Amino acid sequence: MNISVLSDGGWGTALAMVLCENKHSVTLWGPFPDYLAEMARTRRNDRFLKGVELPAALRFEPDLARAVAAADLIVLAAPTQYVRGTLEKLRAVPRPAGIIYLNVAKGIETGSCKRISELVSEVLGDVRYAILSGPSHAEEVARRVPTAVMTASRDPQAAETVQQAFMNEYLRVYTSDDVVGAELGGSLKNVLALAAGVLDGMGMGDNTKAALMTRGIVEMARLGQMLGGRPETFSGLSGIGDLIVTCTSKHSRNRHVGEELGKGRKLPDIQQEMGLVVAEGVTTAKSAFQLSRQVGADTPIIDEVHACLYDGKDPREIVRDLMLRDPKPEIHRG
Repeated sequence: MNISVLSDGGWGTALAMVLCENKHSVTLWGPFPDYLAEMARTRRNDRFLKGVELPAALRFEPDLARAVAAADLIVLAAPTQYVRGTLEKLRAVPRPAGIIYLNVAKGIETGSCKRISELVSEVLGDVRYAILSGPSHAEEVARRVPTAVMTASRDPQAAETVQQAFMNEYLRVYTSDDVVGAELGGSLKNVLALAAGVLDGMGMGDNTKAALMTRGIVEMARLGQMLGGRPETFSGLSGIGDLIVTCTSKHSRNRHVGEELGKGRKLPDIQQEMGLVVAEGVTTAKSAFQLSRQVGADTPIIDEVHACLYDGKDPREIVRDLMLRDPKPEIHRG
C-alpha cells in the first residue's frame, strides 16, 4: 500500500517504521520542513523518539499535496488539538477517492468536545474512517516489543485493511466496529493516568493506585456508554488495557505530568519543561469534565483531576475528598 503518515511525532514515527518493515511505501509529512530535512539526513527523530534509527525506505515530504497524492491510507497522527488544522489543510489538496483515514491520536477537542471521527466528518465529509488504539507506547513499538492494539471502524473492510497493514510478529491488531468506545477509551484513560501520576508524586502505595485504576475503568465505562460506546470495549485493549499501561509506565507523558503535580509543581512549569511533547490528558480533562456534565454522568475522579488542573485544588485534598465520598455499593444494579 501507499501510506502517508501525517505528523513527525513519536507515535507517528514508530508506526511509519512498522509500516516500512511490513513492506509498504511510506511517506511521512510534518508541519516543520526544516525538521523533516534533519530527520531525512540523520535518519533519526531525537526530538520525539530518541535512540532509534529510521528505516532507509521511509520517505519525508514537506509538501502535503505531494505527500498524499497517491495514498491508499492516511494516518492522522498529530496531537488531538492540532487535528482540525491538519484536516483543513487536507481538505484543500487533491486526494485519491476511497482513501482510508486512520486516526491514532487519543483525545477530545477542547471547546467543541468532539471526538476525532466527528472532526473528520465535519471537515472532510463522509469518508472511510478508522481508529487505532490500545496499550502501545511509541518507545516500545519502535524497538519491536510485542504489543497488541485494536482498530475500529464502521466499515468492516476498512478495519480489516488496517489490521493487515500493521500486523506482524511484534504488533498484533484486533478489529472492532465500536468507533465511539475506542475513541473514548483511548482518550479518557489519559485523564486517569494524570491521577495515577499524582499518587506517585505524593508517594502513595500500590493499594491506592490499584483502587484508582479499578474505579477509574468503572468511570470510563459509565461515561463512555452514556456517550454511545459499548461496555465490552472498555474491558478491552482500548479501555482497561490502555489504562493499565498509561497509569504504570515510565514512558507515559500523562503519568509524568501527574507525578510532577503530585510533587507540588505547577502545570505551566511542567508543560514548559516538556517543550513540544504533548500530554493529551491535560486538555482532554477539560472536555471530559464538560461531557460528563452534559450527560449527567457521575465521574468523581475526572472531576477531581479537572479541579487539580484548572482550579488549583491541592492533590492532598483531592485524595481526602475521594475517600470520604458517601458510602456506596461497588456494583449498581438495575
